[in-house]
Amino acid sequence: MQVVGVRQVRHLGWTVLLCGSAVVAQPADPLPLTPLPQSIVRETGSFTISDGAIVGVVPGDAGATAAARVLAAHVKIERGLTLASRVGKGAITLVRDASVQGDEAYRLVVNGQGIRVSASGNRGLLYGAMTVAQLLSPDRGFGKPVKVPAVTIEDAPRFGWRGLMLDPVRHFQPIESIYAVVDQMASVKLNTLHLHLTDDQGWRFEVKRYPKLTEIGGWRTPPSTGGAPGAKVGGFYTQEQLKALVAYAAERGITIVPEIDLPGHAQALVAAYPEFGVFGDRPEVSHDWGVNPYLFDPGPKGVAFVKEVLDEVVAVFPGSYIHLGGDEAVKDQWERSPRVQAQIKALGLKDENQLQSWMIDEFGTYLASKGRRLIGWDEILEGGLPPSASVMSWRGEKGAVDAANQNHDVVLTPAPTLYLDSLQSDRSDEPPGRLSIQTLADVYKYEPMPAGIDAANAKHILGAQGNAWSEYLATPYQVQHMIFPRAAAIAEITWSAKEKRDFTSFLGRLDPQIQRWRRSGVEVADSAFAVGYHLEGTPGEALRANRVRVALATQAPYGTIRYTLDGKVPTAKSPAYKAPLSLKPGVTIQAAAFDAAGNTTARPRSFDSSRAALLTKTSSELVACPRGAFGLRVPLTSEATENAPVFNVNLFDTCSAYPAAPLDVAKSFTVDVARLARHYGLAHEARALRSHFNVTTHGELVISARCIAAAKDKTIKPIVVASFPLPDPKTAPTQFSFSGTLPAMAGDEDLCFQFTSPLSDPFYAVERATLRESAK
Repeated sequence: MQVVGVRQVRHLGWTVLLCGSAVVAQPADPLPLTPLPQSIVRETGSFTISDGAIVGVVPGDAGATAAARVLAAHVKIERGLTLASRVGKGAITLVRDASVQGDEAYRLVVNGQGIRVSASGNRGLLYGAMTVAQLLSPDRGFGKPVKVPAVTIEDAPRFGWRGLMLDPVRHFQPIESIYAVVDQMASVKLNTLHLHLTDDQGWRFEVKRYPKLTEIGGWRTPPSTGGAPGAKVGGFYTQEQLKALVAYAAERGITIVPEIDLPGHAQALVAAYPEFGVFGDRPEVSHDWGVNPYLFDPGPKGVAFVKEVLDEVVAVFPGSYIHLGGDEAVKDQWERSPRVQAQIKALGLKDENQLQSWMIDEFGTYLASKGRRLIGWDEILEGGLPPSASVMSWRGEKGAVDAANQNHDVVLTPAPTLYLDSLQSDRSDEPPGRLSIQTLADVYKYEPMPAGIDAANAKHILGAQGNAWSEYLATPYQVQHMIFPRAAAIAEITWSAKEKRDFTSFLGRLDPQIQRWRRSGVEVADSAFAVGYHLEGTPGEALRANRVRVALATQAPYGTIRYTLDGKVPTAKSPAYKAPLSLKPGVTIQAAAFDAAGNTTARPRSFDSSRAALLTKTSSELVACPRGAFGLRVPLTSEATENAPVFNVNLFDTCSAYPAAPLDVAKSFTVDVARLARHYGLAHEARALRSHFNVTTHGELVISARCIAAAKDKTIKPIVVASFPLPDPKTAPTQFSFSGTLPAMAGDEDLCFQFTSPLSDPFYAVERATLRESAK
């Protein structure tokens, strides 16, 4: 008998794998369980589950019956076996046991007589059943009997809040896609789904007393890139749809926390009911991402309106928490309203932040009268934290520390680490999102218990969640790509003991979970396991030497990289990568990592070493100009789906650079340009926008050399290579090209592409910069 934790694993049969140039040891036979249970005791023997096996439950036990139903659904899809539920003992038995303490705790025993899950609570039975589902799948024997090794597992979560947030506001998601996420949250024991249901760009929750919230507020006009606006987009969920979703999630151990965002992010509300805004004007539902000025009315009329909305919210969502936002509420409208200023004075408050705290306390007290608890983003701390409020800390961890030390409950969700709309790699095939790259390893190493919290207040840390904001996630496919597999990392950091977490062990257990998700029809990003290529030296050095040196690596230390140079797809028998490859230009490298069983961990990626390819840089390979930094990766249009071009942009300065361009080799160039919508609500940050003097009506594309060096050293003068007037955005296509010749220079020089279009015009970006060795 042997106890197995993360580091305490079977000492026999270790397999050594190469990942890049690193040697990684992995256990040959780890249990395929994610998140890692608290205690695993391996024993001798096994039990076989075959098609038609019975899941036994106690008569009249609705929780056990539900767990058996969910177990059967997962095993059918993930392993291809049909399980039947029946009262009494079965090959798998789910039973109540008061000695297993905690609603989410369970005990699982596998021996020669069968598989037995014991728990005192419904969620414990469900999570034990999900561990059984993982033990049954997957391997290469889909549809065949499974031999489950003898084991005793004692398990319970570290934190009670293990969550994800979906944002169906910025891009409306069909209700069916939320069901799919719920299913796969349950598979890794996540238990909280936060739905961001209102914002400037839409109102998604049906309020029967105020139908215009969805009739008007549920639809927006996409932003224009210069031509005619497109048809309205949007949608909403009926209360009946949401009640059904709540019930479905509850059967899978998941509580849904709805968010009605107030007092800011309220433009859709004010568009529907201007009388609940501050000044009575009617804006359009916003199509701008970011921060907008519209707040709701904090007076008696507005407060009464919100309470009526909350009446309908609590009737649909029976969970303890109701989220009321409180984030990014710029107070300019309140500052400029004599009526609101009179209210602040009448209440004896200091300023607008205290008015927000007063308002939050009003709603917290109202929710408490209905047996509910208010939670909000950490901005609700700014005017003094109301006694009734809990805090969701997103601006780092300070809000969490401050709130916990004031005896308020806290959920950690700090940006950028747990913002799942952040990119997962710097490869050009990544979809749109925030350019703050948060890898699988970054999420896994996050510790939800922040430093600085007094030991006595640690109990106030409820847990953590990942947020998938949807400004750039237009489809369910894109949402899933950003959530999975990082959801498994969130599950493990919130469930498993801190001292037992180990990234290498996690990767070995994650691999089968990824296969389960894919068998369930879920899109799972392979960014952590995909081969990336790094050209050693500059393109110019490679071209001059007629020799290319390329290093290969994966983010995650898992698998053996194998490659080909003959145009064929790599297999498990292809050469293993050991050191950077030295090649003549013209060879295409294809590579993928393979696990111990010889299966690819990600689809193969390629590297074109031709001279033409070495001279070409896409948007994702350009860098920000010295006075700015790329912050977003955006699609061609706001509603673009999976296959649309994407562009790395700095919202505050439309300038990008081609570093170390070999101007002694290249003689001419072509720059492919895209015109994008300038749909960003920057609020007070708009002061940081950098304008440029335009000498033609719509501005120019100015290409200059030595621009980065000149920004660092004022004695160096940039050289203007070319300047092209930009066309009228009302009549020109959204994508076009400029070509020209390059001056003869001695070697590598940076090239900058600066757009000088007025700030009132659309936004421009370089899609691709192609240098050529011949003249035009």
